[in-house]
Amino acid sequence: MSAFSGNDDLKALIRTIPDFPKPGIQFRDITSLLLDGAGFSVCIDRLVTVAEPLRLDLIAAVEARGFLFGAALAKALGVGILPIRKPGKLPGTPVGVDYALEYGTDRLEMHAHDLQPATRVLIVDDLIATGGTVLATAELIRNHGGVVAGALFVIDLPDLGGAARLRDAGVETHSLIAFEGD
Repeated sequence: MSAFSGNDDLKALIRTIPDFPKPGIQFRDITSLLLDGAGFSVCIDRLVTVAEPLRLDLIAAVEARGFLFGAALAKALGVGILPIRKPGKLPGTPVGVDYALEYGTDRLEMHAHDLQPATRVLIVDDLIATGGTVLATAELIRNHGGVVAGALFVIDLPDLGGAARLRDAGVETHSLIAFEGD
């Protein structure tokens, strides 16, 4: 599924910063949505509408902006939240997965015993661009017995192909807003 139709009100709350972090990039700054209490509330309500039918056990929130949306969504759904962290941030025994970046590699981790077998997990982040981080999150969840029920985003940048990569990897993908071509 691509972006919902009818979310122009939310799209209007997202600031575009040209040429950040480098020339030619149109940075979609979700901070302006977070600052608008009514807009953030509506955004969470719409994410809930997508997530409710998925029969979830947990929300896997990707560091760091995914924590904001994931926590609010988990509370609204009455489910737990599984933090997906960068290396060295977890106090317990971590398990992780390495994944490729454009130049180099990175790693994502979770606590070794936080995920029970067959737990249905929805991956939540603020934005899907190339999909590498979320693909790694799905791999981490699957490697430790979880079932990836889907991935949910506020923003999709379809020209970067991340949502298509996720679908090709068997991850049902939803977003509220798409910014195409710029």
